Amino acid sequence: MHARVRPFAPLPALCLLSLALPPLAAADDSITLASTTSTENSGLFGELLPAFKAATGIQVNVVAVGTGQAFELARRGDADSLLVHDTAGEEAFVAEGYGTERADVMTNDFVIIGPGTDPARIRDAGTVADALSRIAEAEAPFASRGDDSGTHRAEQRLWESAGVMPGGEWYRELGSGMGPTLNTAAAMDAYTLADRATWVAFENPQNLELLFEGDEALFNQYGSILISAERHPHLQHDLAEQWHAWLISEAGQQAIADYTVNGQQLFFPNAAE
Repeated sequence: MHARVRPFAPLPALCLLSLALPPLAAADDSITLASTTSTENSGLFGELLPAFKAATGIQVNVVAVGTGQAFELARRGDADSLLVHDTAGEEAFVAEGYGTERADVMTNDFVIIGPGTDPARIRDAGTVADALSRIAEAEAPFASRGDDSGTHRAEQRLWESAGVMPGGEWYRELGSGMGPTLNTAAAMDAYTLADRATWVAFENPQNLELLFEGDEALFNQYGSILISAERHPHLQHDLAEQWHAWLISEAGQQAIADYTVNGQQLFFPNAAE
């Protein structure tokens, strides 16, 4: 609503300026969260962020990128907090002095998606290493995120465990997020590794189906990290600490557990201590 000013009583210029500016508290009570495309594409933040704001008044603005890019944003001091899924990378980030605390928040798992015709016959594979070996032997099209994300890092570890160095025309590194990679896989009738949450929320499967799941090697852990105040004193550390604490609190963990798509729970909270 605009203020109504009488012609014979003009407001001083300073007052007019204050009307044009947003309240300072609105700018202060927000944080930038560097997180993954999987948490964004799955719709999880649509559940968590309103609940957190209702509890604390703090607005969380998400920058959804690959985990590697999220680390770089935080190293530069361009994010107040991290929520990513590469435990080894997260522990290294803290050990290097960029983060001060890391906490397990939730889990889900990776799955292998591919064309329903399953030319590499991975439905019959006993392990994920067997499934990937069959794809490589068949030189069946495989769409890799190729973006240094948590999913891409996991995929690289899985190829290594299978004793396969993927390459050639059948292996396409896209440099894309999870949603675009699934779209490309659908267009190519290609296999790909996806987190289950993004797959369940994906609305353009075309001929793609979930073909392999259940191996313990496909476990996917997400962690929250607080950024070092010593390295980046300009960040909103107090607000970020409230977000971090809420995620692992009973309320935050329950909000994670309550999020479903098509009746299917997509993330499983780590038990709050």
